[in-house]
Amino acid sequence: MKLTRLAVAICIAASAAFAQQGFTLEQVMSSPFPTELTASPTGSRVAWVFDSEGRRNIWVADGPRFQARQLTNYGKEDGQEITNLEFTADGKSIVYVRGGDRNQAGEIPNPISDPAGETQAVWVVSVADGKTRMLGEGRGPVVAPVGAGVIYSKDSQLWLASSDAAGESKPLFKARGNNGSPEWSPDGKRVAFVSNRGDHSLIGVYDLQENAIEWIAPQVERDMAPRWSPDGKRIAFIRQLTTAGGAQMGASAVRPWMIMVADVASGSAKSIWNSPATPEASLPPGGQSALRWMADDRLVFASEQDGWNHYYSVPAAGGDATLLTPGACEVEHVTATPDQRELIFSSNCDDIDRRHLWRVRVAGGTAPAAITSGEKIEWSPAVTADAKHLAFFASDARVPAMPYVMPLAGGERTMIAAQALPKDFPSSQMVVPQQVIFKAADGLEIHGQLFLPAAKAGQRVPAVVFMHGGPMRQMLLGWHYMYYYHNAYAFNQYLASRGYAVLSVNYRSGIGYGRAFREAQNRGARGASEYQDIVAGAQYLRGRDDIDAAKIGLWGGSYGGYLTAMGLARNSDLFAAGVDLHGVHDWSFRVGGGVRAGGAGANLSGDAARVARDSSPVASISTWRSPVLLIQGDDDRNVNFGQMVDLVGRLRAQKVEFEQMVFPDEVHDFLLHTSWLKAYHAASDFFDRKLRGN
Repeated sequence: MKLTRLAVAICIAASAAFAQQGFTLEQVMSSPFPTELTASPTGSRVAWVFDSEGRRNIWVADGPRFQARQLTNYGKEDGQEITNLEFTADGKSIVYVRGGDRNQAGEIPNPISDPAGETQAVWVVSVADGKTRMLGEGRGPVVAPVGAGVIYSKDSQLWLASSDAAGESKPLFKARGNNGSPEWSPDGKRVAFVSNRGDHSLIGVYDLQENAIEWIAPQVERDMAPRWSPDGKRIAFIRQLTTAGGAQMGASAVRPWMIMVADVASGSAKSIWNSPATPEASLPPGGQSALRWMADDRLVFASEQDGWNHYYSVPAAGGDATLLTPGACEVEHVTATPDQRELIFSSNCDDIDRRHLWRVRVAGGTAPAAITSGEKIEWSPAVTADAKHLAFFASDARVPAMPYVMPLAGGERTMIAAQALPKDFPSSQMVVPQQVIFKAADGLEIHGQLFLPAAKAGQRVPAVVFMHGGPMRQMLLGWHYMYYYHNAYAFNQYLASRGYAVLSVNYRSGIGYGRAFREAQNRGARGASEYQDIVAGAQYLRGRDDIDAAKIGLWGGSYGGYLTAMGLARNSDLFAAGVDLHGVHDWSFRVGGGVRAGGAGANLSGDAARVARDSSPVASISTWRSPVLLIQGDDDRNVNFGQMVDLVGRLRAQKVEFEQMVFPDEVHDFLLHTSWLKAYHAASDFFDRKLRGN
């Protein structure tokens, strides 16, 4: 007992000494994370959400000085997200959603296990005084361009409310199908929407004055993304064609689609652009949201027909499409100038492992012009209604994500709400990750970011390989633009401050390096081809004279958890320990009547099921030797909790050393800041014990 107490005292003293030399996990995770940046339809007002250590609130700022202030006052860390910010037509109020989506059992996220339960509801807040009012339970609000109307989704139907407190919320109409994606007409008298009927979907138009629904050119296809013309006489939409045998799978499948333009009065529609008959020209992920009706009667859309995610424009009357964003790079966050003649977008053009802002004319004829450049990262642009200011989020290797503003015509950027960044945030003590490039066994070039700790000359330090989730993600040379990876970047910096080298690997099947890289052959359940990129990362580390080759661990969440488990199962000779957050462990795992948990490729059978299992960590459980820490919330809506339950039983049977941490009622992307802190503290302690022997 005396020896145990002495050992504990020594560990506490050592941890305190380490904290004096570096920074705490609490400090590096204390910065507020901004999301939902939006501009008012009038003046120069902008709004966004700050998640400050689990307390989520709306902030606003008005030009030209943009002095920020907190608008809502949710002071409790209850795990309830704030999303879908949209100003009312007069710019005096903001409509938003508070609360997360339901799981398959119909339950709203409740990570604090509140006995009263939680709700997902649409709210409105006054910009003048911060007073809030609930419009009704639901999600996905869309504000009318004139007046006070707000349409939102509830129980597969559309509901109508008023943002000015006049009247009660009521169903907009009743119709078959799962009805959503509402789009107001410019005069606010009609609403276009999508009615999903299971094996097909339709575009409908509801007339509020006539109380009638008209269907636009109904066929057996999947119609989506209705967009009104500025004069309100036509609707553009995307039509994805039905193919033989239903939905095709795989990177080589051709999935044709077209852009339709319909005359609302007659209901007739015609195709004005057809996708080329190639796999690359299939509708890209999230491509339906890219469709926009711009000035000069042009439509803008996204396509990967040249192998990269780019934007094009085409006349609404039909004709050749004009490539707006050329190059071996990809477009991500997009907005338009108030006159609808230019796109402002973020991309990794000329800087493959960062994001910068660009502008381009929709009519084409000129090359995109860079707005920002250098070693910072910028995303989520929003142009003020007076067309004078450009707001956006930005970060770099040391300064975390914060809102900024600059003149749209060009000039210096100014951080908004600098007072929200804690004074003891340890920016000056962070390392700047290095871009590293190495090759996998099959010759594919892989990018990574290397965090090197301060070390004495000739010293060999322990190392950790980090793998992102998704897998359609890309880690960058600085603080990330997604909350999950903002936290992961903070933890990687913390590990570096504690003497670990960290290699973050952008393995194949991620974004940022083109469609062929993202849709790599035999990835995931089809053969785990991306795992060789993780082995290549470990070999890169082993080849460095500053890394202790016997002390390399790995960690990741979701798809990164899958690759963590793969490393431990297949190569305990390379990886001495691992931390697996909510990972997939068996691609063929089925629950609840044959629905497979944990990713794409449900209803596998025959050879596909065999390949899926062979591509899973459980297939190599007999060679798993290294210890692992497993972490997951049991209300995970992305990876079924049964994946962890199943793996624990297998590890126990094989007598593999494991530890586990379960968060009751937490979801996949932990909603509580305290959950992230507990998980990362446990991970750091685990690595200290298994890689350092502390």
